Amino acid sequence: MCKIILPVSFAVTLLQWTGWLNQLDFLLNPLTSLLNLPPEAALPIITGMLTNLYVVIAMITALPFTIEQMTLIAIFNMIAHGLIMEGIIQHKSGINIAKTTLIRIAAAILTVLVVSRFLGDTSQSVAVPAALVVQAPFLEVLRVWAVDTLGLVLKILGIIMVIMVLLEVAKSLGWVEHLIRWLRPLMKVLGLSERTATMWVPAAVFGLLFSGAVIIEEAKASALLKGELERLHISIGIQHAMLEDPSLFAVLGLNAFWLWVPRFIMAIIAVQTYRGIEYIRNKLLHR
Repeated sequence: MCKIILPVSFAVTLLQWTGWLNQLDFLLNPLTSLLNLPPEAALPIITGMLTNLYVVIAMITALPFTIEQMTLIAIFNMIAHGLIMEGIIQHKSGINIAKTTLIRIAAAILTVLVVSRFLGDTSQSVAVPAALVVQAPFLEVLRVWAVDTLGLVLKILGIIMVIMVLLEVAKSLGWVEHLIRWLRPLMKVLGLSERTATMWVPAAVFGLLFSGAVIIEEAKASALLKGELERLHISIGIQHAMLEDPSLFAVLGLNAFWLWVPRFIMAIIAVQTYRGIEYIRNKLLHR
């Protein structure tokens, strides 16, 4: 996990410090217009796609976005955030990084497109405070990165240890079979194999980053088919950290319905669409 987190987070930090990341927002201006968002929304969106939701929250609270605008940005970035780090984790455990990244971005766009129709006009421009464009000294940026990264790594280590211990205890006591049985109806609704439940639960609760090591090890140890793993990753790529991520934005006063429900529905639609495409492709190949 450190091999993934350290170089990626440092590279993104350098992009932010040099200001190059801010200069990339013009690439998303057509997209923000399509999503009924102002051009200023491009900055938190593209930053979130490369980093994490904490940075997104810091940005949308510093800028004078409306509640509706923050809701759309939150939905987009809850689906499509940390695409490099989380993409590598998914790549190592069952799905191509390019495929999962494109699916997550497409799902984020479609979800926001639908939700934006219920929130009225959210395209009003906002003013960017001058303080946000001031460049901090490099050594200070490096210090903050080191402290934040150390805290993140320790947090991940603690969560991984807890999950690993609980999973091994559950296996030795035969609880895994009971867990799969309890989750069988939910797995069917999500379009997933019940055998993926032991990987779906950590991702759904803790997220891809914090449960990444567990997911990678379980994927290597299991005898799951490629299709089962890919459907799992499509689902958890769109919908993971179901408790923490929406709660972070709910604290800002955003409507809980829009933070939880659309992402859940989109995960189901994406998996079922994938299953339909695979079914048609197999039919054509076996003619």
